[in-house]
Amino acid sequence: MATDTPAGQVSDLDWLLSGLVQRVPYTRSAVLLSADGLVKSLHGMDADSADHMAALAAGLYSLGRSAGARFGDNGEVRQVVVELDSTLLFVATAGAGTCLAVLAGRNADAAVLGYEMTMLVKSVRPYLVTPTRQAAGMPGATGL
Repeated sequence: MATDTPAGQVSDLDWLLSGLVQRVPYTRSAVLLSADGLVKSLHGMDADSADHMAALAAGLYSLGRSAGARFGDNGEVRQVVVELDSTLLFVATAGAGTCLAVLAGRNADAAVLGYEMTMLVKSVRPYLVTPTRQAAGMPGATGL
């Protein structure tokens, strides 16, 4: 799994995602990810699915940013929602360089889920920041 959390270590934020999934009926899983698609924390899915979700959510978030730059007066992305036959996927800004992706069943109340996601992010926003990565070879970047 591509993650910012060292192998074998549970993220300090896993309990927040667990609480969100438990509070909102029909919610299945949640992934906290860096805006470039690395899993930071997860609840309710295996590592491979979380990696796939993080990559997918980062792509959706990037498309939302592009739409904002082109059509929304450079407004920030608040939330991207994908509505499928049996599933709802929410991707929301969670802090600088960080996103929150949540999967829910079709019967989930989208307004309640959106509200709970917003409240979670507001309550812990300072802890959700993901520093910008520097490209290898740039001044100040350390090699592997």
